[in-house]
Amino acid sequence: LPGPPFTHQQTPRKMVYYGQTSCEQDTERYLDVVKYVFSCYKKEVPLVINTMGWVKGEGLLLLIDLIRLLSPSHVVQMDLYDCKAMPPLTPEYVHFSAGLHTKGKQQSKCKQLGVGDMESWKYPEGEDLSAPQHKLLYVHPEFPRAGAAGDVRVHSSILRDMSILGYLGHLQSPDIGAVLPLHSLVPYQVPFNAVALRVIHTDVAPSNIMYAVNASWVGLCCIPEEVRCQTDGPVLLTQTPLCDCLGFGIVRGVDMEKKLYHILTPVPPENLRLVNCLLLGNIAIPNCVLVGQQGIEGEIPYVTSDYNYSI
Repeated sequence: LPGPPFTHQQTPRKMVYYGQTSCEQDTERYLDVVKYVFSCYKKEVPLVINTMGWVKGEGLLLLIDLIRLLSPSHVVQMDLYDCKAMPPLTPEYVHFSAGLHTKGKQQSKCKQLGVGDMESWKYPEGEDLSAPQHKLLYVHPEFPRAGAAGDVRVHSSILRDMSILGYLGHLQSPDIGAVLPLHSLVPYQVPFNAVALRVIHTDVAPSNIMYAVNASWVGLCCIPEEVRCQTDGPVLLTQTPLCDCLGFGIVRGVDMEKKLYHILTPVPPENLRLVNCLLLGNIAIPNCVLVGQQGIEGEIPYVTSDYNYSI
């Protein structure tokens, strides 16, 4: 709230790397992630839940699921000036409306979420999570164009790039001086068999996995299981784990002969010792990082204008 997120980044108490800018393709995992992070909340301080801007269609249904799941004491709803984007989220509306993965009071007496095999989502014994008791604070602006943000997608992508650049800024020396290009910084060397690897957002053939990982943005994560590999690696996970993320990094190189990942990250060494999993999502390194590195002569790796759109 005090300003653009990239200007005051902090290390969260608990974080999960979802790996996509939208949860539309996997709402079940999104709810699992929310539940996992929320389990860390000890209620010793007030908690502000900043929901996302997807409030139409399935986005509204997902928001109803979140209100049921998290049971907030207050819901602040901000409307647009010239149209009603969504109905008022009163306790009665949430109580009787079906969500994306939960059912309204009139539609089911079932005590669990009715999608797939989400057995872990059973309601606690004797507790009816379909009856929220929150207070709705409804804000309806009285001046024209309030809430009209223009092309939100372009604006959001710029803010995401600024956040990544702000995070990478921690790689620089605190002394005032020239900003060093990333290829001049010394990376960590991580053996293939020391970390498990998983691409979150799509299926990649094992033979092509290193092409996907090289020059990519990765979440540095900690899975509870010990990473065991009979060979020199890489260790590939068959499912996306629900686990803590300790920070982020760039795989700036892959040494296939020595079986090493070369990773740049500002995460301190004492935390890096806990990292045993690399998660690769659909978050791209900002273009300026690839095309604006000083001191590179000739063709820039992974950057081309000779692109075949028919592939």
